[in-house]
This record gives sequence, C-alpha cells and structure tokens, in this order.
Amino acid sequence: MLVFAASDKGGTGRSVTSANLAYRRALGGDHVAYLDFDLGSPTAPAVFDVADAPRGTGERGLHSYLEGETAEPVRIDVWQRTERPSLHSRPARSGRLVLFPGDIGGGEIAAGEDGLERCVDLLLKLDAEFDLTVVDLTAGRSYAVDMVLTATAHPRMRHTVFRWLVFHRWTRQHVIAAAGLAHGEHGIVRGGVERGHHEDALRSALRFVRAAVPDLDSPLWPMLSPAQSGWTRACDEALRRLAAEHRVGDDVVLGVVPLEPTLQWREQLITDEDVLIHQTANKETLEALEEIARRLTDDSCWGRP
Repeated sequence: MLVFAASDKGGTGRSVTSANLAYRRALGGDHVAYLDFDLGSPTAPAVFDVADAPRGTGERGLHSYLEGETAEPVRIDVWQRTERPSLHSRPARSGRLVLFPGDIGGGEIAAGEDGLERCVDLLLKLDAEFDLTVVDLTAGRSYAVDMVLTATAHPRMRHTVFRWLVFHRWTRQHVIAAAGLAHGEHGIVRGGVERGHHEDALRSALRFVRAAVPDLDSPLWPMLSPAQSGWTRACDEALRRLAAEHRVGDDVVLGVVPLEPTLQWREQLITDEDVLIHQTANKETLEALEEIARRLTDDSCWGRP
C-alpha cells in the first residue's frame, strides 16, 4: 500500500507524524519505505537521526532519480544508519525501515513525461517490495502533489492501493487550509479527477490527521484561569463547527495526535523508551501514533467493509 502524506501549510506535524507512523509499522513487523518527496526541503533524515544526511544525500537522491541522473535512488537503512542509541539495534520481529532521501540543495521538480514514468516505476517497484510505502510530500498544492496524482492515475497503477492523509493543526487557518487542499478548486480531489481518477474512489481514499491538538480535559494541560478555560473551550467548539462545515469533521478524521512537548522542541521518533524509561514523552502520544498506524490499513476505518 502507498500512503501519501500531504498538508497545505508547513508546521502541521506532517513529516514527524508520518515518520513515526512508518516507524510504528516497522516495529510491528512490516517492511516500510519512507520517501522524502518534500522536494523543496528534504530534511526527513533529521527526524530519523541520520546525522550524515540531515538535508538529504550528496548523490543519487530522489531529485537525481526523477531527473534521470541515476538509475536507482540511494537507500538508507534506518536501523543501521541512525545515531539514535535506542534505534541502533533492530528490534526482534521488526521489519525493514528504509529511507529514500532527497538531494542536498534539491528543489521543487516539475516532472515531464520521463520524470513521470520514473515516478511510476519507483512507486510500483516499492509497492511490490514493501508492505507499506509512505510518501512525504511538499506542503501545499506542489509539483510533488501533482506528480503523484498523475502517477497514480497512470494505467500501470490501476491495481495499486493508495491512500491520502492530509495533516493540519487545530487552528482556524489550518482547518481552512486543509479543506482547501483536499476539496478546493485546485485541490487533491479535483486535481485527481482532472488526471483521470474516479472522484468517489479518491474521496474514499482521503482522510485527515489533526496534529498537536490540546486535550482540554487532560491533567497535562496547564492550569487555566476560569476566563481562559471558558474561552479555550469556546474556541474548541467553534473549530469543531468550522471543521464540519468544511468537510474536515470527525467523520473523515483518521486520528488525532495530542499536543506533545517533546515534539514541540525536537522532531523525532517517539520510542517506547522515551515514554517508559526516560519519561520525556507522553503515553497518550505513543498510543495515538500506534492507533493511526493501525488504521492506515484497516479498511473499516476508511468506510470499507
């Protein structure tokens, strides 16, 4: 299965959440590929603590591959290359976790016919090799989004299963932006239909993930004055109405990641050790990531029998 991770704005938690979902699935035994298609800012290796490629690889990255400069993009085995001590040893019964980085200094790519064919070739190859392939896309209606919409409409990919996750924070701007990216005039659904996708099928393959959402009933939430508490709850209720009006309501939300102090300070993988041993991350965050990772391939969570 292919999972495309998109967002209309930066700072949504798209990349760090997507990386954590990939990590969780690999821990569960799946072989997982992670493609850094955030072509304007290929910094996914930093989330995986691959220190020698924080802004991409020096050669044979995804930019080089899509532009026809290399026959195969470089692969990074996260278990072997990470500098994170708790990830050094591949856990028993875990699957492979392979990162495909962009190139250092690479930017947005307007793929022509040759680049599109290479994109199709790569997605088909990885879909056959891995149980799950996560494609982290550049924010906004970008060349990367257009490229994969066109690629997945290609006749060679008609039997490939794919899904879309649109990430947003729990604010007015982000709710409106996420709705526009998904449902707007130039959004994913309409853009996909223009390229040959069936509208109902594409809508059914698209869900939202809310990131950094405060739990107003949690004891972890800072103490508020009565006025602040009332105002905050009124804002939360207004956001729920806004989300429903813009078709970003609870019925199309795959999951919610709570506000996590660790991720506010450092984009990283949340490990069991972070929660149970170091106690630097919250159990609720780990549970939320595990639940969303499970739902990625659970048809009942996507309106399918």
